Amino acid sequence: MKNLKNALLLKQLYLLKQLGYNYTSVNAFKEEEPDLTLPNTLEKLQKQAHECHLCDLSKSRTQVVFGEGNTSATLMFVGEAPGATEDSSGKPFTGNSGELLTKMIENVLELSRSDVYITNMVKCRPRDNAAPTPVEAHTCQPYLLKQIELIEPKIIVALGATAYHYLSGDDSPIAKIRGTVHEKNGYTLIPTYHPAYLLRNPSAKKEVFEDLKMIKSLLA
Repeated sequence: MKNLKNALLLKQLYLLKQLGYNYTSVNAFKEEEPDLTLPNTLEKLQKQAHECHLCDLSKSRTQVVFGEGNTSATLMFVGEAPGATEDSSGKPFTGNSGELLTKMIENVLELSRSDVYITNMVKCRPRDNAAPTPVEAHTCQPYLLKQIELIEPKIIVALGATAYHYLSGDDSPIAKIRGTVHEKNGYTLIPTYHPAYLLRNPSAKKEVFEDLKMIKSLLA
């Protein structure tokens, strides 16, 4: 775009010179600044996310996985990024990790999945299920922050280190900070293990069970 602006300006100056002008105060070609404000409804925000092509993940995704659940939820779960199943369905946590998360919500918190809101830090699946790069995460982060602003949850559970890091700025290992309580701007942030980690390490389920019991007491 800069090269185009320079070319248009140069063309304008050559034209004025041919007309006999030695000096002019004419305004150069000016590009209008884009409107970078995000919509103030979840419906419009989701539409904008589905049309997003700001990072390379848009080139390989099948679907944008925006989020689902109660749009006035007191409790919100934030994972890392969609996997293959989510990329295919367009819904968050629909694979094996999703089945485990649903059981955690229903059996320990005694809520239905529709009572909470579930989303991911990044809305498109990273290639080969890799962790989102900092560029990908920071590019997508405004969508998540706007979701939080519009839903206004009381408690956000960060599922895994990546979600916790980009919500808190803290890069502490998840094993060290899981189950800790952090007061943020208008909500309480609690990190715990991601369900995918629990599938690989079943012995950690007892720790998450304790985290969920604490969360349940905070919701009371």
